[in-house]
Formats: sequence, C-alpha cells, structure tokens
Amino acid sequence: MDKAFATAAMPTLSNKKASARVALIDMKEPARNTLAECFRQFGIESILLNGNAVERLRKEKFAACVVKLGPDAQAAMEFARSSPSNSRSVLYALGGSAQDAMRYSKYGINAIFHEPLERPAVLKLVRATQMLVLHEMRRYVRIPMITEIALVMADNRKVAATSIEVSSGGMSLRSAEDIAIGQSGEVSFALLTLPRIWVRCSVTWRNLGGKTFGIRFDNQDERRFRIKEWIDAYLEG
Repeated sequence: MDKAFATAAMPTLSNKKASARVALIDMKEPARNTLAECFRQFGIESILLNGNAVERLRKEKFAACVVKLGPDAQAAMEFARSSPSNSRSVLYALGGSAQDAMRYSKYGINAIFHEPLERPAVLKLVRATQMLVLHEMRRYVRIPMITEIALVMADNRKVAATSIEVSSGGMSLRSAEDIAIGQSGEVSFALLTLPRIWVRCSVTWRNLGGKTFGIRFDNQDERRFRIKEWIDAYLEG
C-alpha cells in the first residue's frame, strides 16, 4: 500500500494494441523509459510532452497524465484539470510522498509513483489503476484519490487522515492516529468538483500496523448520495 496506493485485483499482463494514451509531462530518462514500458504492457501508449505540454493538452485528449512533483508541477496540474478534454484524466504524480502530494490535493491526484522508480512497483500501480485509464470504469467501483480527510469521532476526538480510495459506500484512509474498528463519527472532505461534504461513518477495518483503515458511510445519512452522484459523473466523464 505504501508504494502502490491501491488495493485492486491484479489482472494478467497484456501486450494488446494501445487503446489509450498517457501524457508524460517533461519526463526525463530513465523514468520516461520505465514508465513507457510498464504502461505499454497494459495496452497504454505513452506520449512525451516536452516543452509543449500546454498546447498539446489544449488540443488533444489523454486518458492519463504523469506529472513530476516539483516547481513546475502546479502549473501542469492546473492546466490539465482546467482543460475541457482532460479535466477528468487519471492524474499520477511522480516522486515525493503522500504528504508532498497534499500540497496539490485540490487537483485530485489519483496515485503516486515513488522515486527511485522500481519496475515491479510501477507495474503494480499501473495494474491497479489500468481500468480507470482504459475507461473500463464501471468495473472499477473504487476510485484512487489522494486528498485531505478530517474525521470527528463520537468522543469528539479529531483525526487527520489521507484518502487512498473512495467509493459510493465508503473510503480507505491512512492516518498516524490510533483508530479502532467499530468507532463511529463524521467524515469531512472535498473532491475536485465536489464541495466539502460531511457524512456520518463507522470504522470497519484496519491493517495490522494500524495506519491504514476503512470507513463505511452511514446508510441513513442522505448526504452520502452526493458522493455517489459525484462518482457516477466522474466515471462517465
């Protein structure tokens, strides 16, 4: 989880003809070659946008974009998300940590490739997110999305967390706080075009280390339907 930020099933690798394109924005070797090789195995073509990213993103549609975290990352993400053709493209960050990605949380980063790039880890992440990239989205009920999450537990304890995946029924999260299964409270977050929302929830699972856990939205809380509507629109986009 620390490197892949995903929990999806892992289908068999494929060398089928490319049916989607991913933009590698100002990417240098050896990262460019590693990413291109790994995407290719899942039928995804890599296109290098080197110095002409703004113009290409304005004119062409890409199923995904990979942006290196750094001084130029904000401008690239801003334009990708504001481009009508690419506003809902899968957005990968290269380098940094989940904490670094929080600075760009409003752009809805879906997943992070950690440096130094290791081919097995890159393949694992591409494999876990390929259905979003290939637009087989209805089969992918969980959307990887890294953003800030605030939890207020039933005992009024406030917990800061980071999202990993979101679905219409709940979320998987990461936090340094000690979270116990069965605890209830209210979760607050925003996702791209979804303004901040508050929904009652309960903790349904956590991993052995305690840093990763899952919450389920309260079925009696009608505010959760706004999340389902947002997910449906995201998948249809």
